[in-house]
Amino acid sequence: MAGILFIISAPSGSGKSTIVNQLRSLVAGLEFSVSWTTRGPRGSEVDSREYHFTTREHFEEMIRHDEFLEYAEVFGNYYGTARSTLREAFAHGRDLLLDIDVQGAGQVRRKCPEAVSIFLMPPSPEVLALRLRNRSRAEGVVREAEIEKRLARARLEIENYREYSYILVNDILDRAVEEMAAIVAGERIRRNGAGETPDDERLLQIADGCRTANSEARVRPVLDAFGVTDSTGGPGPRHRMRAEEQA
Repeated sequence: MAGILFIISAPSGSGKSTIVNQLRSLVAGLEFSVSWTTRGPRGSEVDSREYHFTTREHFEEMIRHDEFLEYAEVFGNYYGTARSTLREAFAHGRDLLLDIDVQGAGQVRRKCPEAVSIFLMPPSPEVLALRLRNRSRAEGVVREAEIEKRLARARLEIENYREYSYILVNDILDRAVEEMAAIVAGERIRRNGAGETPDDERLLQIADGCRTANSEARVRPVLDAFGVTDSTGGPGPRHRMRAEEQA
């Protein structure tokens, strides 16, 4: 049986890597797709663990050979998911988690409409800015212009939240990890037809509370904080984001 494809997207600095790392330590049978990128390693990142780091020339050669399920150029660097990762996971009946941006997630959903998509939001621009500054300090330099650029992009990405099946707000890390694990477990329960024990019922309840249709109360303060007034769908936000990337 083919596994379940999970997609998680979040603005840079939202804590996605921390949540994914904790999820992988808690949930068995969940394979993580290591993306390819042309950006350099940050801090303690290791090649083939966080990313497959490569040159722009090699990445573009892979594009020409149609080796990517999705790819995008963000802040001057390419990021992409190799098709082989999905083939290998599904051949062994494993679930696969893709950590990709909004643009890449849209490409994957069009090719794999059965995928389960999850959008992770920071609680406010102030918290996101603090996280970005702390990460920059750890890397040895703080560039305020770069932080402002990432905050602007975060707002554009958040406008696309309705395209996702589930929404998480990373205001309390332990809760976000619990909700992420419940979403994975809930999708497995539904698709595998497992008996609904009291624990199954609890996990399904947590997961259902994170569905986009049920998340208005938690999402609205985040939208207000970022100044997002219209996120009802349509091509506008995605087109504006791409225009910014090309600027």
